[in-house]
Amino acid sequence: MKGKVALHTLGCKLNFSESSTIGKQFIDEGFEIVDFKQRADIYVFNTCAVTGNAERECRQLVRRVLRDNPKAYIIITGCYAQLRPNEISEIKGVDVVLGNSEKLNLFSYLDSFDKSEFACIKVGSLEDINEFGEARSTDADSRTRAYFKIQDGCDYKCTFCTIPLARGRSRSMHPQSALADFRKLIDDGYKEIILTGVNVGDYGKAFGIGLYDLLLDFVKIDGDFRIRISSIEPNLLTDEIINLIAEEKKICNHLHIPLQSGSPNILKAMQRRYTVKEYENRITKAVENIEDLGVGVDVIVGFPGETEEQFIETHNFLQDLPISYLHVFTYSERPDTKAIKLSNTVEIVERKRRNKVLRILSNKKKNHFYNRMLGRKLEVLFEDENAAGSMQGYTSNYIRVVHDFDKSSVNKIQNFEITGITDDGLCSGIFKVTNKSIEFISSIS
Repeated sequence: MKGKVALHTLGCKLNFSESSTIGKQFIDEGFEIVDFKQRADIYVFNTCAVTGNAERECRQLVRRVLRDNPKAYIIITGCYAQLRPNEISEIKGVDVVLGNSEKLNLFSYLDSFDKSEFACIKVGSLEDINEFGEARSTDADSRTRAYFKIQDGCDYKCTFCTIPLARGRSRSMHPQSALADFRKLIDDGYKEIILTGVNVGDYGKAFGIGLYDLLLDFVKIDGDFRIRISSIEPNLLTDEIINLIAEEKKICNHLHIPLQSGSPNILKAMQRRYTVKEYENRITKAVENIEDLGVGVDVIVGFPGETEEQFIETHNFLQDLPISYLHVFTYSERPDTKAIKLSNTVEIVERKRRNKVLRILSNKKKNHFYNRMLGRKLEVLFEDENAAGSMQGYTSNYIRVVHDFDKSSVNKIQNFEITGITDDGLCSGIFKVTNKSIEFISSIS
């Protein structure tokens, strides 16, 4: 082995697919991938720039690693690296800053891993980029569920978002390549494939097709697997896709649909591509047609100009929607966005208060959804044994389930009856292990 490499991923599921591909590059060159908590010769940080907290966390982690291991070679890549490479290069001990395009061909830019006094910046422009950098889960990680990048970049102009600057224009994986890689993931033993991208619902425009067409091709493939759509914009969630999910067992009955605000005025200021009413109609349509559908929602609090009345409007809108959980983001000023120039900024302490209120609502929604599932038989995919000696997994509709560890049940999609909810907010229950034809009853339930 040439040395040990530890990877740390910040941000979205798309980043996880790319981190795994980065890890595979190192494996192919004779390096060993180790857990981030272990001592390594090289550390790769795949970063996020959606919030200031994500950038701050990256800087803190780098400094922590270098305190314990000052001779370690530090590579920073991802969206934060793409947008502010000079800022990162000034962090003492950083050796290389790689852009989003460069990271997927890392060894084309690096021929040695010797520390130097100054950081090297290798970040290209994404302004006219058309190439699609392929990425998916590999043997560089040990996940039961695979992240599969099918789309990158974004053509939307949301006033709060830097992602189009960090990722470039919307572009997609060629359908034939997507089918080939999808089959490879199934052959590699993955039972759940999570389709990732910046704007997954925008897939395929350059090829004259859409996400619906790709899903149709995927579900025709033989095998015991399921597909999960990581996130989809409400204006791109078509009736065709809803009906396909409703009819096709191989697609998870779970959707994550960003809202951002339930106030029509704030939604307009964000330059989102739908109205509050249109969003409500999409959620209603999906829930009415897809059995036991789990729905996650992104929402931003404290956007410039958001009054208390508008925040309550968002709260009440979400409270009335048939959703199962929220991802709540506190608005964060992002350089080079339109929103940073808007007046009537919301005080930080008020942003945090509103965040807390919606997180409480999220817990209520989640508990209500979990209680609705008591007594239901759902499909669950369990992962490997954890430190507590149990195993956890997800149902198709994204309920987190815990059970006593049983090696024969790992990485298998099985029917599982939800019988209880633990103090930790997980579901427990009973299931049949077909190869033993016996029933296991969780000691937790």
